[in-house]
Amino acid sequence: MKSIALVALFVVVAFAAPQAPPEPIPILRQDSQINGDGSYQYSFETGNGISADQKGDLKKVGDVEALEVHGQFQYPGEDGQNIQLTYIADENGYQPQGAHLPTTPPVPESIQRALAYLATAPPQPESN
Repeated sequence: MKSIALVALFVVVAFAAPQAPPEPIPILRQDSQINGDGSYQYSFETGNGISADQKGDLKKVGDVEALEVHGQFQYPGEDGQNIQLTYIADENGYQPQGAHLPTTPPVPESIQRALAYLATAPPQPESN
């Protein structure tokens, strides 16, 4: 029993020992600009393959001004492949695009036929 307690103590001490801090990741490129009219842009790239670019501009949407943002970022995935995402964020919401994103499955043919039929069917009278 004493040997099990002694081994457990050594394991706890080994895991509690100070670890070397991770090597800092260098910033290779960084640019940022904020304009008085509310528009902006920024970009950066790091030494581990992460990069991002974004640009925002004010645009008139109805009676108000709204920010419209265009951007992209990329990073290395766990499998070594480069993951890239582009996006727009505006009055229609956030709209990402990337090869790694899931896509909606196609509408089954029977549902598609039913929708086509309903689109051409005459309207039914409303009952109260």
